[in-house]
Amino acid sequence: MNSTSVTKMFNAMLLLLAFNIVVISTASADKQTYIVRMDKTKITNTYKGNSKAWHEAVFDSIADVSSQEEEVFEATPPELIYTYESAFFGFAAKLSAKHLEYLKKMDGFVSAIPDKMLSLHTTRSPQFLSLKGTKGLWHVSNLHSDVIIGVVDSGIWPEHVSFHDHGMPPVPSRWRGICEKGTKFSPSNCNRKLIGARYFYGGYLAAGGKINGTEKYLSARDSSGHGTHTASTAAGNLVENANLFGLANGSAAGMRYTSRIAVYKVCWPGCTSVDILAAIVQAIEDGVDVLSLSLGSVSEAEPYYQDYLAIASFFAVKSGIFVTFSAGNTGPFKYTAVNTAPWIMTVAASTMDRSFPAIVKLGNGQIFEGSSLYTGKNIQPLPIVYGKTAGSEGAEYCIPGLLNPKLVKGKIVICEQGFISLASKGEQVKLAGGAGMLIVSFLGEDLATEVHVVPATLLGAIASEAVKKYVNSTKAPTASIAFKGTKYGSRAPKVAMFSSRGPNLVGPDVIKPDVTAPGVDILAAWPARTSPSVLKQDKRRDLFNIISGTSMACPHVSGIAALLKSKHRNWSPAAIKSALMTTAYTIDNRGKPIADLAFYGSATPFALGSGHVDPIKASNPGLIYDITAEDYVEYLCSLKYKDSQISLFVEGLKCPRKVAMQPGDLNYPSFAVNFKVKAQNVSSVAYKRTVTNVGIPRSSYKVSVEEPKGVSVIVRPKTLSFKKLGEKLSYKVSFIGLSRKKKVGRPSFGSLVWLSGNYRVRSPIAVTWK
Repeated sequence: MNSTSVTKMFNAMLLLLAFNIVVISTASADKQTYIVRMDKTKITNTYKGNSKAWHEAVFDSIADVSSQEEEVFEATPPELIYTYESAFFGFAAKLSAKHLEYLKKMDGFVSAIPDKMLSLHTTRSPQFLSLKGTKGLWHVSNLHSDVIIGVVDSGIWPEHVSFHDHGMPPVPSRWRGICEKGTKFSPSNCNRKLIGARYFYGGYLAAGGKINGTEKYLSARDSSGHGTHTASTAAGNLVENANLFGLANGSAAGMRYTSRIAVYKVCWPGCTSVDILAAIVQAIEDGVDVLSLSLGSVSEAEPYYQDYLAIASFFAVKSGIFVTFSAGNTGPFKYTAVNTAPWIMTVAASTMDRSFPAIVKLGNGQIFEGSSLYTGKNIQPLPIVYGKTAGSEGAEYCIPGLLNPKLVKGKIVICEQGFISLASKGEQVKLAGGAGMLIVSFLGEDLATEVHVVPATLLGAIASEAVKKYVNSTKAPTASIAFKGTKYGSRAPKVAMFSSRGPNLVGPDVIKPDVTAPGVDILAAWPARTSPSVLKQDKRRDLFNIISGTSMACPHVSGIAALLKSKHRNWSPAAIKSALMTTAYTIDNRGKPIADLAFYGSATPFALGSGHVDPIKASNPGLIYDITAEDYVEYLCSLKYKDSQISLFVEGLKCPRKVAMQPGDLNYPSFAVNFKVKAQNVSSVAYKRTVTNVGIPRSSYKVSVEEPKGVSVIVRPKTLSFKKLGEKLSYKVSFIGLSRKKKVGRPSFGSLVWLSGNYRVRSPIAVTWK
């Protein structure tokens, strides 16, 4: 049965639903947007004709009856926002509680989940990742084949030099997408580089959002800069002399800079699940190879059957599309990572070896290094004001109306983080006449900075405490600031404090995030009409901007995945993911364990996953852990999901009463072990894994284990001997931990590595006692 017929049947069902509501409903007209999953096998094919016309007929009929039977009909009828016809079958609609009540009684109803508002979560990074010149993965043979990266974000600035199509071959014939016309965007804005552009806003409007067509562009055109930045990070052209006001000058390039780009705008700036689901389904139909989504929930992760980003991405992966999501920016606290489904590549953020130092010298002679993107003159010693010496109560946060110009003018203002953006704090300091700003931190040594309208410096927590102590204990405190521009050679990588952390709240048997990638102070393309600070009063413009977030890390991995897909066209999304994870490194450029900027120690797998991505090694991993769509479904069954919840992923499937698989048996490239606290007993679990040889035909791998503290690890067999490429061999690993009489506060970590010549196939181990 084709999708058009299914849509007609679905519309007929909606019409029937509408008439039922006309006769019976007397509920309140207050409505909420829901994503509704229907079982198309239960819907009878009654209607024929144009699906769009049927949509109009449904709601025309409702409106007519509404006016005729006003006493028994709700004030407003149901409002259809989207129909999902292919990978996901159902619709998005605004429904009242009474509408939903009758919908649930209909044969064919599967589920209705309320829509959720989500949020948006480079000149140096290619070199930092060992991508350069025309060698290795950037060799012409790997860049020639057509790979299409779909970017679901805030749109794109199509005229940017990063998206020109000079020298690119014709658009692949397999491409089924379009360039959608809208405000200041026409099909002619697309080319052989930017081959698709669509926009989705029905969910945002239904949630009460408003779109100013002049400022926000009711089209795929980007006004916030976020989407332009992420698209160019993944696949922007090679651009010489890229910089921000002279900082970070060099050659900018996307990770897979010859890839095609298809853009799906869903953020205005808020992004709803309804719109994102529609975009992902459309991207699947259009024919993308990789999907990059630098967005997600700002609250905790939800069960996969309630997470439509997880559901939609499952259909994408099932279609052979590699899907990358950002882990979120609500770190450093545990259980904050989102987008944690095992078929998703979840990316944390870390630093590179490039920094933008600013030296702060206090009046008492103390010197501290901060970070700044200011390029003007140094600030000579000036008085410092802070809190009550800068304005009324709350002035330490530098929010509107609290700084007193009489106290601030010509002085350096200390601003604490919170309530408004750092750039907005700088704007308040400037409006009050301040000469400069010191941004102080309460936790960690994260120095991810941004563009300000005043000379500003960000300080880590240790320096911040010292500065505040000096100011609070000195009658006339002063400071000078020297801005040092761009510096290379810093210790790196380090996991950013803001990067969201595991353990995985939804699936504790899978470590999340999966990997970390450059996400701090990333330079990439920027819209021509948007200031780098994103402040309306800031009239400065530049072709590039430097920003930070897991949003910036995500497209790095998306672009690298496109490179691997170029070299290994027959690899599944899980195979690419495995290669990236098992070759990731955990030792920095100083030969020390990668540090965590939040906690002054080494980063754990709950912060960096398997480690920092290494595209060169990932292109030749030796072994891979492959996973099929059927494996993922079996994993969901092992989580004890109900049939109605499983049917969101596979229609009509019922899990067996006794599931042979335990969640930890998913063929994942890492090990998350969860022990229960039991006095006088020994806890143990055993998991099975299967690896596929993609390295040398005849080869043997020996296992090496770094045991987590308090845990014994036994691997059988200890040697895997392969005779040919593509051969699969399995092993069993047992984890035995002495029970604890009381709850253990800290997890312990280790690793399991298969070694053969130059191959080192590493899986992290995380053990938690609950």
